[in-house]
Amino acid sequence: MHKSSNPLIRHIPDFLDYCEVEKGLSPVTSDNKFSELKPHELTAEHIWNYRLHLSRKKDVRGRYIKKTTQNYYLIALRNLLNYFSEKDIVSLPADKIKLPKLTGKDKIIKFLNFDQIEKLLSMPDTAKVEGLRDRAILESLFSTGMRVSELTSLNIRLFDVNSLIKGKFTELELSIVGKGGSTRTIYFSSKALKCLADYLKTRKDLFPPLFINYKRGDDDKEHRLTARSVERLVRKYTIMAGLPVDATPHTLRHSFATDLLTHGADMRSVQELLGHKNIVTTQVYTHVTNPHLKNVHKQFHSRGE
Repeated sequence: MHKSSNPLIRHIPDFLDYCEVEKGLSPVTSDNKFSELKPHELTAEHIWNYRLHLSRKKDVRGRYIKKTTQNYYLIALRNLLNYFSEKDIVSLPADKIKLPKLTGKDKIIKFLNFDQIEKLLSMPDTAKVEGLRDRAILESLFSTGMRVSELTSLNIRLFDVNSLIKGKFTELELSIVGKGGSTRTIYFSSKALKCLADYLKTRKDLFPPLFINYKRGDDDKEHRLTARSVERLVRKYTIMAGLPVDATPHTLRHSFATDLLTHGADMRSVQELLGHKNIVTTQVYTHVTNPHLKNVHKQFHSRGE
């Protein structure tokens, strides 16, 4: 083991490479609250103060960040300490970082039922080109369960546009590279393909992204729609629809999983469709399976009466 003379911030680029290449993790790290410290200078008191900082941290809307979000920051820091250990750099042991316990409220998964989804999808004004694009985005998110970053990274060359516009496909499967560099297959429903076709009919440009931003300047070479832009449009249509949920693109991903489980899909299949590496991650959707199991027990158990 050796002490590093570099502060934490100088280790970040190598740490990100380590995450991507050796661990297959997404390149996410914590903020720079104590990045000027050297690894061996980090103490348990620093970690405690950082946890206090996170508990008082507010988002752009002025609301305290959730415990789940606090955990993301702490997990990233713990991964950094594990990296130091593997590289024989003296630092605080990773097990010194304890994650806040999640209450029932923190574990609640936000999702929309089918009627709410239908209302949300009907909000874009398809008489306008932006509305056609937005409807295609909403339909694609709900049809495939994609993460917003996966959606915005799609390029138009992945699709047989001419055949799509002519209505030759009633369904379509596509291989994408998701979180951590893992590849999985996603599936577009006939409704999603119809909306994509209507949108692509309006595309006369040669920009590579599937979904483009019409408001970008000429200095933007790709006109690629950003994840933040998709988040804003989902929020806008949620408000327009008068839904009781502060929906995000990830809410549509949750709704996708919930819809599958409600209609009888097994947990393992949903795990594959979502691209979860661990079944434990998928088991957050037990809010759907638990009531179903209760009904099965009541209906079929010999003492269920």
